[in-house]
Amino acid sequence: MAVYTSNGKQLLDVEYDAIVEINDMVDGMRVISKDVKGDEYAVFMLEPNGNVCCYVFDEIFIIGRVSGFANIVEAAEAWKNNEI
Repeated sequence: MAVYTSNGKQLLDVEYDAIVEINDMVDGMRVISKDVKGDEYAVFMLEPNGNVCCYVFDEIFIIGRVSGFANIVEAAEAWKNNEI
């Protein structure tokens, strides 16, 4: 399990080939699922309030971020429908 911190735009203090995986921690939230689409990948994380958020990465850069999904299904559907 790796622990990552971001500045909202990219992961900090990591190599460019770092890939966030399930059970890693990003900004204090546990990654509960991951999906890849082309060169981008989305990680779905459990927020402290019980909602789900999604960060979309291109390497270590955060190119999309949405929080407040009620559940993982809602978040995954938004990702698959290019809403994030």
